Amino acid sequence: MIAPAPVIPAIEVQATSRYPLGMPLNRFIADVWQRRPLLVRKAIADFRSPLTPEDLAGLACETFALSRLVIHDPARDHWELRTGPFEEADFARLPPTHWTLLVQDVDKWDADVAALLRRFDFLPSWRIDDIMVSYAVDGGSVGAHIDQYDVFLLQGQGRRRWQISTDEHASKAFRDDVELKLLRTFSATHEWLLEAGDMLYLPPGVPHHGVADGPCLTLSIGMRAPAVSEMVADLAASIAESLPEERRYTDQGIGPARVRGEIDADALERVEAALRPLMAVDATLLRRWFGSFITRYRTAHESVPRSRPLAPASLHERLGRGARLLRNPWTRVAWQRTPNAANLFVAGSMYAVSRGFATQVCADEPLTAENFAALRPGDRAVLLDLVNAGHFALARARPTRSSS
Repeated sequence: MIAPAPVIPAIEVQATSRYPLGMPLNRFIADVWQRRPLLVRKAIADFRSPLTPEDLAGLACETFALSRLVIHDPARDHWELRTGPFEEADFARLPPTHWTLLVQDVDKWDADVAALLRRFDFLPSWRIDDIMVSYAVDGGSVGAHIDQYDVFLLQGQGRRRWQISTDEHASKAFRDDVELKLLRTFSATHEWLLEAGDMLYLPPGVPHHGVADGPCLTLSIGMRAPAVSEMVADLAASIAESLPEERRYTDQGIGPARVRGEIDADALERVEAALRPLMAVDATLLRRWFGSFITRYRTAHESVPRSRPLAPASLHERLGRGARLLRNPWTRVAWQRTPNAANLFVAGSMYAVSRGFATQVCADEPLTAENFAALRPGDRAVLLDLVNAGHFALARARPTRSSS
């Protein structure tokens, strides 16, 4: 009996109103997420970019925006990297083709761009890093490269040609003659031309290369994927902070040294015995450390505390006049369940709160007087602390128009 041919999963699908990813979400998570690339045609039907190339250029001129220019000279295969902030005159001096402007964290600057993140609510919100937006003229590219995190590449305007390699044996060596981490060699196995609303999903480690086919704008929704080495280093630092200085290596009861300079087996056993309790990390400590770590990881800017802290009565009074509390877009938040409540993590700090309040803080919705009135006293105190630390800001109530 001849065995049936293996089913080759589709690498290109068409989105529908029911299935924006071209398939049910549980199938995407089970079969695609972190497993294989997927091109979704018309992931957002009739998509119109929430910002223009001029908007992006203006943002790249802001002092605190993280921006870069990548310029390629194809004749010499020379790559140049410039970092912002830029001046308007910088753009006027660029060549007519083969350059790309990239701005990180655009979702923190533009509410309409941030609203796109709602489409990715099927993923844990603490995993989402930012939306980077790039504008490229004809031939513009950042070169063939590899990302070590998941990314959704949504075409915003114009067209971009994407090439990827699914060859497991493809070389991942980098060039040593450019500032960028570009692949030394790249041979595509798949190629597509994306138009507005099309989206390419890439798991970590997939070689890819995008080139503008005429002027185009692309939005990259990237995930946070800390390296294990980073987590180990941060966890070790966290554990070290809790150890008293007087806890030190000891060798009471040793015998006389035999050979000058030797670290003998007895000494190594004592070192291992001193460190062994720290190797088995307590589960509660690990949970709290990770909540703190992941809400600090890759944070570009920190909140600034209020110059004049608000008193509880003042906050209550201003909310009563119609003001709303908006979370600082740079503040990362997450929460964990505890037996009776929740631990809320805000920019690395932990607060014991109710589960209802934890979900409110992480919901990215304005907090109103009604929300404030319904809070427990402990949650109100935490909210006041977050306001005074700069993690929430009071937005004035919109004036009511009188009819005449």
